This record gives sequence, C-alpha cells and structure tokens, in this order.
Amino acid sequence: MAIKTCFFDMGNVLVYFSHQLMCENVAQVCGCAAELAKGLLMDSGLQNDIECGRISEVEFHAAFERHFNRSIDFEALKLAAADIFRLNDSIVPLLDELKVLDMRLVLLSNTSITHLEFIQQHFDVLSRFDAFTTSYEAGAQKPDDPIYLDALTKAGCEPEECFYTDDIEAYVLKARSFGIHAEIYTETTNTRAALRKLGVDVQPS
Repeated sequence: MAIKTCFFDMGNVLVYFSHQLMCENVAQVCGCAAELAKGLLMDSGLQNDIECGRISEVEFHAAFERHFNRSIDFEALKLAAADIFRLNDSIVPLLDELKVLDMRLVLLSNTSITHLEFIQQHFDVLSRFDAFTTSYEAGAQKPDDPIYLDALTKAGCEPEECFYTDDIEAYVLKARSFGIHAEIYTETTNTRAALRKLGVDVQPS
C-alpha cells in the first residue's frame, strides 16, 4: 500500500528541547535552585500531569504557589516552562515536499497546551500539519494505546498506509504493533531514506 499519512513526533524531531533548561528557567522565576524546580516539575509528576491533561495551566501555576508559599507571576511561569525549544531546520523542507505530494501530516506528540501554543506562536512548522494528536487532548501519553488510536482516527487511511518517526524507540515499536511503518528519528537524511524505501518520492538528501 502507498503511504498516505505521515505522523511526526514534535520534541527532538520538529523542534529540539531541553528539560534542564526548563528547570533552570522555572527556578529563576521561582527564586530557587534548579534541582528544587526539577523536583516539583519532573520528579513529582507535575509536568506529566499537564501533558496528560489531568491539570490545567491554572492548576499547574497554583501548584507552584502552594509549593513555594508565595505569589508567582502566571505569565512568567508559562514562558519559563515553554521557552526551551529551537527549530530543527532540516525537517522543514521535508515537510514541504510531503505537502507537495499531498501527504496528510499529523502531529503525534506527548506535550502540554503550554508547549504546543508556544511552538505555534514562535515557529511556523506546525502550520503544515492537517491534524494534531496530543497527549493533553487524548488524555494519554505514548506508548499507551489510546494516543495511537486517536492519531489513526485522524489519519484518514489504514495503519499500513501510515509512516511515523519518533526519537524514542519504545514509541516507534508501539506504533509498529498497530501496523504503522515507523522508524526512529536520528537525522532527517535517514527519515528521507526510510520514506523513499516506502515509495514516497522525496529527495534523497
């Protein structure tokens, strides 16, 4: 079967990011050490909660104010948590080639509303996509089944007509279990090669 839909992960595929930078940014806003910010953000599961849609941005902010027992600027905290991305310039021409080929593009990402909106506001890479499947909207994170099933409902074709790339092997392996052609993202040249092997007429490099 010909490939009709391509799923792309966001973090470390479309854009690069740093959790360490997020912890440092948040620490600066909260007036604490980066390790303390990491404890609340990552170790307590707070970031996981907002990425799964279990809490809102307001509740995320409130958790910081409770933890530090003081007022924290809402917008400053949002910016600190989100200003951690830089564009993967090499992926943009590939997305444009796929659009010329009338390929359907679907985002498949573990992400929060804060991060998604920041990327939409600061980069134009997501404007090329026809649909988004995000963990905060699906209420599930990769590699759990529901987020893949949500993506497949937005594909508009059979799993065997889909391609997916992600930088995390476990997420790729789960996609394959659904019958999706999936490859680990390392660099865009390799993604081009994988697509060409599947009969997609993109440039080799």
